[in-house]
Amino acid sequence: MFSNPVINSKVLKDRRRDLKNNQTGAEGLLWQYLRRRELGVRFYRQFGIENFIVDFCCRKKKIIIEVDGGIHDKEEVKRKDLTRSRVLKSFGYKILRFKNFQVLNNPEEVAKEIKKFVEEN
Repeated sequence: MFSNPVINSKVLKDRRRDLKNNQTGAEGLLWQYLRRRELGVRFYRQFGIENFIVDFCCRKKKIIIEVDGGIHDKEEVKRKDLTRSRVLKSFGYKILRFKNFQVLNNPEEVAKEIKKFVEEN
């Protein structure tokens, strides 16, 4: 059984707002697909779970989508991502990760992959 994490804490409210207002091109492009609910579920962007802010979250299906830039290729950041993923998974979340270039170069394919994942979970 999973514990219930703190969702969208007020402590992170300003940071979440800042991330929404300064989203990457890839995040903005993917949000255009996710916000229309074409995948059959509602996604939230820059969503707070405990002390983390995830790019996109479907609460109903407990799915997190992360869009990673080049900084995520650095070893230190990979280690932090791994720890973060372990914590989020401990709350029952499933995580899909995409690289910025995947979203920017083929957003339709990324949306299809997300749709398939949503349907399977």
